[in-house]
Amino acid sequence: MIWTPEDVARDQVRRQAAGMTARQVDQAVDTAVVRARETREELRSPMTARGEFAPAPEELADRWAALLTEWQRIAAHLAASGAGVYDGDLDETGSAWAREREERRTTALRNHAAWTEQQREKRDELCAELWLGAAAGRQIRAAAARAGLTPNEVLAQMAERVTVDDDGAVSVAPFTPGRTAGLSEER
Repeated sequence: MIWTPEDVARDQVRRQAAGMTARQVDQAVDTAVVRARETREELRSPMTARGEFAPAPEELADRWAALLTEWQRIAAHLAASGAGVYDGDLDETGSAWAREREERRTTALRNHAAWTEQQREKRDELCAELWLGAAAGRQIRAAAARAGLTPNEVLAQMAERVTVDDDGAVSVAPFTPGRTAGLSEER
């Protein structure tokens, strides 16, 4: 999980609190106290009814507890700084958390893009079992022995050099099998 209830609460409250006065923040704290208490009570209730798309009561309780904690932190920040209105840019703790969240988000997006590219590459790969006649098999084995390669490596080099013309004719230009950078060394 990339976002904990605390991460979500910090981000949500920081955005909501922007420009709020200390009195408005205190009202938000009071609301969060009530909601946190109600969700805790709902957890203890045996008759908790949930709609199909409603969050699990445990998640909701965790979310309100985290929101309450963050609203209380913002209220304490305003009291300590003596500021009349909340400004997220002046909140060092909140700004540090926002930077950390953005770094995690960027890392997650980068990792997802890399994973997506790996999956795309895997779809393009081809693994085939090839049965050659005796004559062709002897030729491939002989070429492999001369080059110090396995028959599979020679066939892989051959496959990497395949060209298809506009009419669909498949051909391989003459080449000498060997350990060349970018071809057989990757295998």
